[in-house]
Amino acid sequence: MRAVNHPAPSSAPLPVTHYENFPVASLLCPPQLRAPIAVIYTFARTADDIADEGNATAAERLQDLADYRADLQAIAAGAAPSPRWASVFLPLAGILRSHQLPIPLLDDLLSAFAQDVAKTDAAAGYADRAELLDYCRRSANPVGRLLLHLYGVQAPSALEQSDAICTALQLINFWQDLSVDLPRGRFYLPEADCAAHGVQRTDLLARRNTLHTTQLIADSADWARSSMTKGSPLVHRLPGRAGWELRLVVQGGLRILAKVDALRGASLHTRPRIRAWDGPLMLARAWAM
Repeated sequence: MRAVNHPAPSSAPLPVTHYENFPVASLLCPPQLRAPIAVIYTFARTADDIADEGNATAAERLQDLADYRADLQAIAAGAAPSPRWASVFLPLAGILRSHQLPIPLLDDLLSAFAQDVAKTDAAAGYADRAELLDYCRRSANPVGRLLLHLYGVQAPSALEQSDAICTALQLINFWQDLSVDLPRGRFYLPEADCAAHGVQRTDLLARRNTLHTTQLIADSADWARSSMTKGSPLVHRLPGRAGWELRLVVQGGLRILAKVDALRGASLHTRPRIRAWDGPLMLARAWAM
């Protein structure tokens, strides 16, 4: 489970590797929140590596994620974690106490990581958009809600806008990573959407760039763009640096969608990326927001 790639933070104390939902301790992040955000990021990144990295079997990954979840439940109850991931859970225990983090949001992330393992192992996809949105609710939306919690923003409408942005970022990552995910047996294009466009799973496995696959990818990009547009007013509700951080996140996601559209289905073979020369355009559009 990955979110859309953003430019690497300029002052991150941790290397940005696989789990890129977090603006980890960037210069735009309020200084007092850099440490808690980095701790939460480490929690998510470590779980992501358990699910994705190395040569473990699916059963071994699921067991490791269950053990990881047990450590989360232990520190939530005030008990000590196991020694295996003490470097993750001891700092997290302190953040849980000092910032009263909602445990269910962290648990939702682990649920989504486990689902990724199970879905890949079964070579299964998502039946429709509702099922994929439920995955996004657990894989991406908790990140935004955790950040809003740290910023002290709790208005229901702000949470809904955050969910829309995070869901959009997750969808954008799916459409950005088609050339990477399909060979790994990860099918995020919903079966109902594929059927509506006359696309078979064999077309996707063969990564055939046809009129039908092009239309399917364009429709999927429009879906993500609509979600981003719905959530983008949130940038005006976050103060100072946080609002500017979010403006750049939104514009980064929209820029990736523009590149997906420009490839006209060739994202089945090519992974569009943010390049250095995209920076001035993103900054100008962030300013215009």
